[in-house]
Amino acid sequence: MFLVCGLSTLLAGGCHKPLDRQAAGVDVVVEGSRAFPSDLAGRWKADEDGWEFVLAPDGRIVSVVISLGRVRVVPGRTTTVPTRSGAQGIFTPGQWAVNYAPDSGQLTVKIAMDRVRVEMGDSTIEGSSTDLFAGSIDPPRDTWQTLWTTFTKYTGHTPERPSFDLSTDPTYGETKPLTFRKVADP
Repeated sequence: MFLVCGLSTLLAGGCHKPLDRQAAGVDVVVEGSRAFPSDLAGRWKADEDGWEFVLAPDGRIVSVVISLGRVRVVPGRTTTVPTRSGAQGIFTPGQWAVNYAPDSGQLTVKIAMDRVRVEMGDSTIEGSSTDLFAGSIDPPRDTWQTLWTTFTKYTGHTPERPSFDLSTDPTYGETKPLTFRKVADP
């Protein structure tokens, strides 16, 4: 139920006043037109799958380490990294969003990647993705219990199979629980 509410708020913008709308590719909405709690700022790292968020005191996402390739991406900027095979991975973010509901402690983050292309020797994966993280945040314990839902539109290419679909279900995606913990900066 919350995931549907969080999705509709992120997609429609809800009836709440956005803070610094579309600053550097990130929309921030705090319900009730309140300020984003500065104690939520910092580095939040998932217990698995490589995800990591760095949040600014105003709620903007400063950077994200995405699951695919464990690559750090900055909003509004294409990131190009070398692969182990000597080729390259290209990661172009889309519009990202943060929604915080102070009364319930619900934090929802949307990470859209408009273009992903990773070359691995003779193989390539390319496409786009949207990842949603929604759940309760517990500032005293520095934990954020989320449901991660990923929607991918990926195509794979190999010498044996010139083109094959690696996409998730476009309606339901794939969902799994993830726990994030606030960690000290390295």
